[in-house]
Amino acid sequence: MNFRNLVAAIAVSVGTLATAIVAEAADKKVVVGYQTDALPSSVAIANGEFAKDTGYDIDFRRFNSGAEIFAAIASGDVQVGYVGSSPFAAAVSRGLEVKAFYLASISGIDEALVVRNGSGIESLNDLRGKKLAAAPVSTDHYQLLALIKSLGLTEKDVQVFAVPQPEIVASYNRGDIDGGFVWDPALTELKKNGKVLVTSKDVADKGAPTFSAWVATSTFATENPEFLKGFASVINKYYASFASDKAVWGPDSDNAKSLAKLLGGTAEQQASALKNLTLLTPEVQASDAWLGGGEKAGAGKILKDTASFLKEQGKVSDVLANYGAFVTADALTSVSN
Repeated sequence: MNFRNLVAAIAVSVGTLATAIVAEAADKKVVVGYQTDALPSSVAIANGEFAKDTGYDIDFRRFNSGAEIFAAIASGDVQVGYVGSSPFAAAVSRGLEVKAFYLASISGIDEALVVRNGSGIESLNDLRGKKLAAAPVSTDHYQLLALIKSLGLTEKDVQVFAVPQPEIVASYNRGDIDGGFVWDPALTELKKNGKVLVTSKDVADKGAPTFSAWVATSTFATENPEFLKGFASVINKYYASFASDKAVWGPDSDNAKSLAKLLGGTAEQQASALKNLTLLTPEVQASDAWLGGGEKAGAGKILKDTASFLKEQGKVSDVLANYGAFVTADALTSVSN
């Protein structure tokens, strides 16, 4: 073979290889829904590390609530999403097949009921006759209703409005409502003219725990187990960094600046919001207390208890016998610190 023919042959081979690589990449596409919560792993959305480490073409789309993400999952537009346990419980109770494969956080002080200055609310005893709001079917909505019930009150005693967070902030600033159960960036905004009355952790301690999680459709989870493991590994990398090196997550850090650019607000606000998170290590998540154990999984029990409460409130019509099938620790088996 002469030189010219050799070059031509190599060109054909390279072209064929490139075509194969492009075709493979085209097959590995996924749409992922996220929200505005400050999470260490969101930096990997901003810098493209999720796509780089998993080898998938990821289309990240931002949503205002877990309910919106589940609507997109139900329509087939989204395959993986970041959601709260209340919309999660509602969605699977209505027949949606999804699995939680990583717990982003559990009940902490990153979600709270903030009451407006001048509202006349100084303690929980002052809630009767007040107007409060939370995002529809969110963990905040669930906990707000649970809180009201724990006080021996009903929605006849306290007006509860289920509206998106941007509307909550606007209504709060106008003085139309007395308080809102929210997460950041709305939490930071409401605190500018109010105070935290009760946190998500406080309500969890009263018997209504919640969590936020990354979920995938059952079909996608079955067909793409390596993607879920790779995605979980990236999350764990950033969580481990946050736990061990606070200096790189401060208000002047590149990480905080990346979060602000992606999620809104300032780097200082994002750094402050991160401090409010309650995170679990992969080992703890994989235990029976949370995602492991099949039907005995603790996260499954939280989902069932949440669904039972939502049925009492008329938000869902049926409660399943067990919710363990909607959580899995499989993606955590290869994740290490």
